[in-house]
Amino acid sequence: MKGLIIKGIGGFYYVKTDSGIVQTRGRGVLKKDNAMLMVGDNVEFEMLDDGDGVIDRVEKRKNAFDRPPISNVDTFVVVFAATKPKPNFDVIDKFLIMAESQDLEAILCMNKCDLADEKVQDEIINRYRGAYKVLAVSGKTGKGIDSLLRAIEGKRAALAGPSGVGKSTITNMIIPDAAMEIGSVSQKTSRGKHTTRHVEIFQLPMGGMLYDTPGFTSFDISGVEAEELDMYYPEIEALRDGCRFDDCRHIKEPDCAVIRAVEEGTLNKERYQSYVRNYEELRNGRRRK
Repeated sequence: MKGLIIKGIGGFYYVKTDSGIVQTRGRGVLKKDNAMLMVGDNVEFEMLDDGDGVIDRVEKRKNAFDRPPISNVDTFVVVFAATKPKPNFDVIDKFLIMAESQDLEAILCMNKCDLADEKVQDEIINRYRGAYKVLAVSGKTGKGIDSLLRAIEGKRAALAGPSGVGKSTITNMIIPDAAMEIGSVSQKTSRGKHTTRHVEIFQLPMGGMLYDTPGFTSFDISGVEAEELDMYYPEIEALRDGCRFDDCRHIKEPDCAVIRAVEEGTLNKERYQSYVRNYEELRNGRRRK
């Protein structure tokens, strides 16, 4: 039989098939080969007499991530709060880099817009203008949720972002039956408490799937080459052909179209500084190896 792993807890994997959901385990040969089963895997399994199943094979993945263990994602919805907690743009940009490096669509979802004034929202939107569309939503009031649903319709979408920004609240708004536990934000630290403790896929009402994942701070971008980083900032990548040198790194080179755009105000300065920080981080990390 064939199916899709929609949840994994305590060594059991719950596989959705045309006829229902089957509790399964991985066959020993998978463990022997160190093959990690992931939520999102399309698998083949054998039914046992007790009604459970044993997974024999994992079909080829479109993509895969270790933390959290998910696969076959089409779209990252990078969720952050407009305020409470204040956006951590270094974390947000690392999510975007990882999405771009895996050839994934990325959508920015600014939650808690009901708590932030328009000036704050406009500053965030302007930061990513020309690179990503920012959807302003409120998981509390429902504002903007319809726009988010239209953006992920028919896709396998994963909510990504640090804890406390309202991922579970948004999931509950989209899929009330998910009955997710809602976490509060610590008054002392303004950091969210982890509420999602496993990865699970929910069917979207209009078609498509939504991955809900445990809160985590960022993806590791150490696998990205420093020399290719500009490809993962869409607004910088669009300017590369205007540089004098084909291998321009956009740091100190003469006649650099990127630096010129920053000086002229047509490229967001904060996003450029984010690129420089991540470039130096990747270059220095390679030197230490």
